[in-house]
Amino acid sequence: MFEMQKSKLEGCLKLIPKTFMDQRGQFTKVFHESTFKQLGLETEFKEEYFSVSHEGVLRGMHFQTPPEEHVKLVYCSQGSVLDVVLDIRRGSPTYGKFEAFELTGEKGECLYIPKGFAHGFFTLSDKAIMVYKVSTMYSPNNDVGILWNSFGMDWPNQTPIMSIRDSSFPEIKHFNSPFTYCG
Repeated sequence: MFEMQKSKLEGCLKLIPKTFMDQRGQFTKVFHESTFKQLGLETEFKEEYFSVSHEGVLRGMHFQTPPEEHVKLVYCSQGSVLDVVLDIRRGSPTYGKFEAFELTGEKGECLYIPKGFAHGFFTLSDKAIMVYKVSTMYSPNNDVGILWNSFGMDWPNQTPIMSIRDSSFPEIKHFNSPFTYCG
């Protein structure tokens, strides 16, 4: 059903679903409850939403704090993005480290992002549609982030299009993480 690739960040996975192509186009299944259960992954998602972004847009680096932290399953349904995941779990051997993945609508890859990670992406194509499944409901009081350029990621553009909110997040060096690594 899925090819699973571990990332250098423990718990963060790249899932490559089977994609079926024919004369009509493409069909991809991105979630299958029993397969996720067999892999020990979250299967209960409370919300699903999507964003549409233009080329040069950066969204991130977002997460929700406890007790409303969540697992995310994200994928690009159209276009292409550079998706970045940052480990913010105190005590983790990869705390403050990140990994970048190119996600495309054509390939249908998904990222499984556990609790304790910040997430963001940069739009590489003219337009990209990103879909998010999350294990908890949106909680405005717990919705926060890390400044996009404060943890060493070499983004494709140093002057991206972004929200005022995203550009005002604290730098990672000033962030007191509420997440603890449970290796």
